[in-house]
Amino acid sequence: MGVSLGYILSKTWKFSYEDAAPSAMIGASNHFEVAIATATILFGLSSGAALATVVGVLIEVPTMLTLIKICLRTRGWFPRRGPTAA
Repeated sequence: MGVSLGYILSKTWKFSYEDAAPSAMIGASNHFEVAIATATILFGLSSGAALATVVGVLIEVPTMLTLIKICLRTRGWFPRRGPTAA
């Protein structure tokens, strides 16, 4: 939900595709590494919470690949960024 909202708002605010796509990816990442470390420290290695955070990371990869595919298909929605000065 937050990813699609951020991506749509990027279009509304006239961001370039080069800015909109990474902002959607950052919004989707949810910092799973921190969640794994926190759950492991608080609940121990054999807890359900630690297991759930590991499964979350396994779900994150295909989700991110799907989001990349969506961003690539919709890049025409966004204005092109002009050449940058070197």
